[in-house]
Amino acid sequence: MPELPEVETVRQGLAPAMEGAVITRAAVNRPDLRWPFPDRMAERLTGARVNALRRRSKYILADLDTGETLLVHLGMSGRMTVSGDPLGRFVHEHPQAQKHDHVVLDMDNGARITFNDPRRFGAMDLLETSTAEQHKLLSVLGPEPLGNDFHEDHLTAAFKGRNTPVKSALLDQGIIAGLGNIYVCETLFRAGISPKRKAGQIAAPRVAALVPIIRTVLEDAIRAGGSSLKDFRQANGELGYFQHTFDVYGREGEPCRREGCGGTIARITQSGRSSFYCGKCQR
Repeated sequence: MPELPEVETVRQGLAPAMEGAVITRAAVNRPDLRWPFPDRMAERLTGARVNALRRRSKYILADLDTGETLLVHLGMSGRMTVSGDPLGRFVHEHPQAQKHDHVVLDMDNGARITFNDPRRFGAMDLLETSTAEQHKLLSVLGPEPLGNDFHEDHLTAAFKGRNTPVKSALLDQGIIAGLGNIYVCETLFRAGISPKRKAGQIAAPRVAALVPIIRTVLEDAIRAGGSSLKDFRQANGELGYFQHTFDVYGREGEPCRREGCGGTIARITQSGRSSFYCGKCQR
């Protein structure tokens, strides 16, 4: 499942082709993905100008001049790719249509945005822009980890008295929006904290220190174009590269990379997900 860096990478790739451009033709090639598409979706998108393209947690939000916002979730295998951009940022020719091209948006600048999703766990919806944050998917989200509302006081208060493992607390979207399994594992390694530690038992200074570490991990991943483990591709079709610098994720049985540690990366299962960590230097 793409996490915040992957979704932000896609948003950044789509922005030059979509922001300020008009959707001259919207093709919706099936009635649903994870859930049914909204009524008359193709009709409501056709002729709309994209005023802004933003991200909330793992969702891409395209604010339209019609007063509606297109919400996009990539799901497990969804890709949004760009072709035909006249400015030469992307592929010059539109590729042949593929079996799982479920939504296609032709823009007035010559770009084509294609949403392809073989497993159909992705989703799209149209929301009223003025009340978008009240949507059931967005209203439950905590602050953005790269935004001003995410700070030391917030995380310290959220962890206080919490009896769940710190790994679970960091994955709680009501505490922090957008963090997923990969980047929580990497964050806890850099912080030297075991994923098994109870969140409420971690000293306040160590909790506060997680804030800049989370931001640095995410920023490093975004600069690398995200992580491509299975299906993820950037908007130009290229792979992400952050997976080549993982310190712990997917490295079970390999030596710890922390200088002077000498430990070995282990894998445990927490709430049905794999946690990778070094039992020697993460306490």
